[in-house]
Amino acid sequence: MTLKHLKLAFYAILTLSLAGCGSTNLVLTPLEKIDTVPLKVSELTDEENKSWGHADLISDTIPGISLNKAYTDIIKNKKGKKVIVAVLDAGIDLGHEDLVDVIWTNKKERPGNGLDDDNNGYIDDIHGYNFLGEAYNEQMEYARILRLNKGDRFVQEKAKLELQKEVSTYTQNKQQYEQILSVVKNADNAIKKYLGKDFYTKKDVIAIKTEDQALAQNVSVIRQMYSISDSIPDVIKEFTEGITYFTERLNYHFNKDFDGRKIVGDDPYDLMDLGYGNGNPKNRVKDESHGTHVAGIIAAERNNGLGVNGVANNVEIMSIRAVPNGDEYDKDIALGIRYAVDNGATIINASFGKSYSLNSDWVYDALKYAAENDVLFVHGSGNDGLDMDDSNNLGYPNDHDGKGKIEFVDNFISVGALTKEYGSEMVASYSNYGKVNVDVFAPGSHIYSTMPGNNYEFQDGTSMAAPMVTGIAALIRSYYPKLKAADVKRILIESGLSSSSSVILSGNTEKTKPFDQVSKSGKMVNAYNALIMASNMSKNL
Repeated sequence: MTLKHLKLAFYAILTLSLAGCGSTNLVLTPLEKIDTVPLKVSELTDEENKSWGHADLISDTIPGISLNKAYTDIIKNKKGKKVIVAVLDAGIDLGHEDLVDVIWTNKKERPGNGLDDDNNGYIDDIHGYNFLGEAYNEQMEYARILRLNKGDRFVQEKAKLELQKEVSTYTQNKQQYEQILSVVKNADNAIKKYLGKDFYTKKDVIAIKTEDQALAQNVSVIRQMYSISDSIPDVIKEFTEGITYFTERLNYHFNKDFDGRKIVGDDPYDLMDLGYGNGNPKNRVKDESHGTHVAGIIAAERNNGLGVNGVANNVEIMSIRAVPNGDEYDKDIALGIRYAVDNGATIINASFGKSYSLNSDWVYDALKYAAENDVLFVHGSGNDGLDMDDSNNLGYPNDHDGKGKIEFVDNFISVGALTKEYGSEMVASYSNYGKVNVDVFAPGSHIYSTMPGNNYEFQDGTSMAAPMVTGIAALIRSYYPKLKAADVKRILIESGLSSSSSVILSGNTEKTKPFDQVSKSGKMVNAYNALIMASNMSKNL
């Protein structure tokens, strides 16, 4: 089976000699435009599901980053330089079995003595820094704007409307989930009682024939739930987690009166109010999993027989805890970027974002500082299914002037998310896009990675796509260290695979565009191609 009207932009043949590995002829994939490519029609195995993002489009017919091919054909046993990658995110499980050996250590700092041994302005920052103190839950920025009466009249009015809309939507969603869960639990108990057992299968339910109207209605409910999952306990778990999520958003994110920052002790609107936070950037609760998941995608120790292989093999992860369960503060992000730059990171992964920013200039200045110091900034484009070129959809942080036209730094790369379904559905329904303001796409849906407590799970989002790109960037900076951040950005964008296939956007089948029109590059990142291009560019320096 083939996909019609698919065109992959192939590059010219390039020959690469790998130093120390003998003379090896390698070519960029692909070589020329073609009309058809085989589709993956069979279900992915468990192993393929867990690592599909590393697959090769041509050989595996899965739109991965060709990572396995890059290691086999290019990296091999080649020695690279250690690269420090800052994960500017939620806290990380620093003791995770698949991360503990790749966590950065500040060797100039003595642990636990309460002193700033290296005089970098941060006490006991052994593995990074925690700008949130013991805080975790936070408001959305527009709720903070209203609570603190900040911003001009236009911003406040916009924030008020946004908050009202979200409160209404999430209240309705919570009520609907509670109603459904109650019905499902009652039906589940009725089926268990009828069958005389605590565990039953879909086959058991289908086989039930009854004239009892009440039982028949319960059977109908459970049969409908099998469209969600073949396990009713999993269905109940999903609805329960949904209720928890909606409740959390209403109690914290959209609660105008909630102040999650007060336990930190600083003024988050005074950039010069320093000395807050602490040197322990570990996750505070089990549900604080985002940073751990991101770190694993980038650099989970490879080939150690444990859960996952990270993209990069010569990485030290610097943990910077600056993103709460809610919208981040501009102050923490600005200081976090500067901390990463000053302490040796050459790449910063930023899997976060928000739609309002009261002090975006602080972050812009920090991004400029990173650019001046040759640090690449990789950012997830966001999960709202929006066209980021629309001025009404402005997101933060960004690298333009607010009108979507001018890049003020050359080290910022924005990443959209791909699914494993090659073809019209390969752009994730939630992924933001934009010919001007999104640079490239990478695998982001159903990504398996590390979770707190030596666990592993699948997660979705441009938050997962960004670290895929960060990992490739780390490989480039490891094996071709002469290349600058701007060079790495150029390579990531220009070396990807392009498709002129029409793709569905925002999950709306009536809303389509050619894939090569939904990002600046029109491409999906490719590690194999990137390393070949990096080698050739490096030779000319």
